[in-house]
Amino acid sequence: MRRTAVLGTGQTQHQTRRTDVSMAGLCREAIDRALADAGVDWPQIDAVVLGKAPDLFEGVMMPELFLADALGAAGRPLLRVHTAGSVGGATAIVATSLVRAGVHHRVLAVAFEKQSESNAMWALSIQPPFTAPIGAGAGGYFAPHVRAYIRRSNAPEHIGALVAVKDRRNGALNPYAHLRQPDITLESVRASRMLWDPIRYDETCPSSDGACAMVIGDQAAAEASERPVAWIRATVMRTEPTYFAGKDHVNPRAGVEAAQALWQAAGITDPLDEVDVAELYVPFSWFEPMWLENLGFAEAGHGWKLTESGETRIGGRLPVNPSGGVLCSNPIGASGMLRFAEAATQVMGRAGERQVAGARTALGHAYGGGSQFFSMWVVSDTATARSVTPRN
Repeated sequence: MRRTAVLGTGQTQHQTRRTDVSMAGLCREAIDRALADAGVDWPQIDAVVLGKAPDLFEGVMMPELFLADALGAAGRPLLRVHTAGSVGGATAIVATSLVRAGVHHRVLAVAFEKQSESNAMWALSIQPPFTAPIGAGAGGYFAPHVRAYIRRSNAPEHIGALVAVKDRRNGALNPYAHLRQPDITLESVRASRMLWDPIRYDETCPSSDGACAMVIGDQAAAEASERPVAWIRATVMRTEPTYFAGKDHVNPRAGVEAAQALWQAAGITDPLDEVDVAELYVPFSWFEPMWLENLGFAEAGHGWKLTESGETRIGGRLPVNPSGGVLCSNPIGASGMLRFAEAATQVMGRAGERQVAGARTALGHAYGGGSQFFSMWVVSDTATARSVTPRN
C-alpha cells in the first residue's frame, strides 16, 4: 500500500443553530478551510467522499444529490458513506483507502450535520421492522451500559464529572467548539440535573450544527507540501451487530478487536507509552474510562483510575480530547471526523492553545450505532514508526 498523509484539515464554527448557512454553505465553510490549510485548490482534488449520519437527522433524504455541486464533485467521483455516529471516521478511512490503493492522488473527505433542521430524539426513536422499540434516545439507551460499567469497576460516582470538567475546560481553548466553559467546576457538574441515571446534564454532549473536512494525499503530494503533514500509519474499521447473545455493551468485542488490529498495523506494542494524545468519541463523560479499557490503554476495571489520576488532562501521560471532544461539539455526522482531524492537527503542530507539547503520534477514534461500528486511525509526524523511550 502507498503511504498516505493528511495534508490539511478544516472545520466550522459549531453551534446549536447555524441559521446563517445552508447545508451546502456549512460544508463549504469546512472544505474551504481544509483546502487552504493543505495549500491546494480544486484542480488538485481527484475525488470527494461525503460522510453523513442518518438522513432523518435533517429530514433530507440522500443530501449528496443536491450537495454534489457545492462539494466540488461535479466532474469527479463522489462517494457517500454512512456508519451511524462513526461515519466521520469511516469517511476518512474510505478516502485514505482510495489514495492507498493508488486510485487517486488527493481526495477530499467531508462530513456534516445540521441537526437544528430536524429532531434527533425523534430520528433515533423510529422502530425499524423486527427490532425492539427504543423511545429513550441515545442517553436513555447508553445509561444502562454506564451503570453496568460502574458496577463492574467499582468506579466512584464523581468520575463522570471529572471528565466533563476536563473536556469543557479544554473546549474553552478551542475557537471552533460549541460549548466553551473555562469556569466549569466539579461541584457545578454534580449539581446539574440528572437526565438518565447516572448521567447528568453537564455530562452529556450538545446537539450541534457543524462540518469537518480533510485533504488526504499520497506520498508525492505529502512531500510536495510546504507545511508539515500528518502521516497515516494505520486505519481500522470493525463492526458487530447491535444485539446478539453474549454482547458486551460495556466492552464491545468489535472495539477490542479493532484496537488490537490498529496497534499491530501501526507497530505499537504499548499504546499508553507510545501514543502522545488521543481523541476519543465520548458523547457521555463516563465513556472516557470505558473506552480507555476497550482500546487497551488500561486493564479492565482500571480506566477510571487513569482518569482520576489526572493523566488524561493536557500535560498528563495520555491527554484525551484536548479539543474538548464530543462533549463540547457534536455535529453527529462530523463528530468522528473531528476526532480524526484533531489527532492530525496535533501531530502537525497546528492546534493552537489546545496543542499538546511534543505530540508526535495520535489516535483518532469513533464509534456509532449501538456500539456497533468502530473506526480508528493512528497518525504521526513521520511516515514510519519511531523508537520509543517509555515515559515515567
